[in-house]
Amino acid sequence: MIPAAILATIEGADVSWHPSLLAGLQAVDRADPAYLSALVQEDYLPTRGRLLAAFAQPIDSVRYVLVGEGPYPRADSATGVCFMDGAVDVLWSEKGLSKSVNRATSLRNFMKMLLVADGTLTPGHTSGEAMVVAGAQALQPGSNHIQTLPQLQQNLSRQGFLLLNAALVFRSHVPPVRDARAWMPFLETIFAALVDRPVPPTLVLWGKIAAQLDGLPGMDRFPQLVAEHPYNLSFIDNGSMQKLFGPMQLLRCSAPNPANR
Repeated sequence: MIPAAILATIEGADVSWHPSLLAGLQAVDRADPAYLSALVQEDYLPTRGRLLAAFAQPIDSVRYVLVGEGPYPRADSATGVCFMDGAVDVLWSEKGLSKSVNRATSLRNFMKMLLVADGTLTPGHTSGEAMVVAGAQALQPGSNHIQTLPQLQQNLSRQGFLLLNAALVFRSHVPPVRDARAWMPFLETIFAALVDRPVPPTLVLWGKIAAQLDGLPGMDRFPQLVAEHPYNLSFIDNGSMQKLFGPMQLLRCSAPNPANR
């Protein structure tokens, strides 16, 4: 039996996802009947019923599936949406990026990669005075730069990103790879639903745990881009990520509509 508290999280997702989410939870339960029952007896992240918060937009809107490792290990940061740190609001400061962005290593490196991709920063010069200049440009009156992390999430959603974690939960006493393994049947169900779309979305896999999803059935039917996790400094200079994200202009208030491309 799937615990009621887990089933209730489906209601926070777009209705187009409900059948697949239920089927995915049932697949997890069949693979390990004790897993979900044990989960609800423990403290885990994300809290406040946000387990399936990533599925807020309709399935037909998904053009990319970005897969990270797992929720942030802090209650205020874990939102159920990959990479979106709930403790971050303002993106910029007079020194470049805000303190909260700089504390969120993966987000900081993602922002710097975007700044390199749009030509604001040059490779190898992504700190110090270069960031001061970038921050000043973003904070200038009349700037077209987004100012908050929710705006960045909106731009990603507008581009059709499903922001998903390989492990949907974080528990301080459980290795993330173990929880990721438990959620594999769920993800297999989700990908099976997506591969049947008229144009299968592109998978963007960040980090070693996400890359392991390539072994699931049918994954060879998806276009794929694989990169190191953004907590690695090398992510800033990843050419395939710059090529993917650069044209999207995610740091601008008027990101181009994918329907017009």
